[in-house]
Amino acid sequence: MDLLFDLDGTLTDPVVGITRCIQHALSNLGREPSTCGELARFVGPPLHGTFADLLSTNDPGLIERAIGFYRERFAKVGMFENEIYPDVAAGLGTLAAGGHRLWVVTSKPHVYARRIVEHFTLQQYFSAVYGSELDGRNADKADLIRFVLEDASMRRDETWMIGDRAQDIRGGRLNGIRTVGVLWGYGSEDELRSAGPDLLVQRMSDLCAHLR
Repeated sequence: MDLLFDLDGTLTDPVVGITRCIQHALSNLGREPSTCGELARFVGPPLHGTFADLLSTNDPGLIERAIGFYRERFAKVGMFENEIYPDVAAGLGTLAAGGHRLWVVTSKPHVYARRIVEHFTLQQYFSAVYGSELDGRNADKADLIRFVLEDASMRRDETWMIGDRAQDIRGGRLNGIRTVGVLWGYGSEDELRSAGPDLLVQRMSDLCAHLR
């Protein structure tokens, strides 16, 4: 089967880097930044929506300025303020050895996602890393999954989307593939259940057992 893995909150815990970069952006715009704990809820969703929410605006110019300040820090420091979740590497090895094809499918721009995957030496497990474009194309998870399915000629009945947020589950369902919600990331059990996954798992080992 083809297994599509989200990155943030599923393979790695990026909360420190993401929240500090949001704080950096807000400070540069003259706004009082929230604490890292308060900003943790923004791990996963695309940046356009995050800054529209935090700045209470739909002004595309202001949102783009915020994203620019965010990426200014993220490209240098933030992407490496990150750590891989326990048992993820071992689980990926088990799934790959079992004959599954693994892919990273993240709303994060692919230019950053690939560097993060390489930083944690996870590239050996994946056929490819897919992400959004810096101009915002394919930041919506449903659009990205649709692109991946077509680009890699995947069969929908043999493909699963695996992630920790509702947009991972909804994106998979909108494309007619099965979905797994993982409970070690940043989406609550209520958030994931409301999105209607085919499966919820507490640990990477549970996912491996189900797909063995």
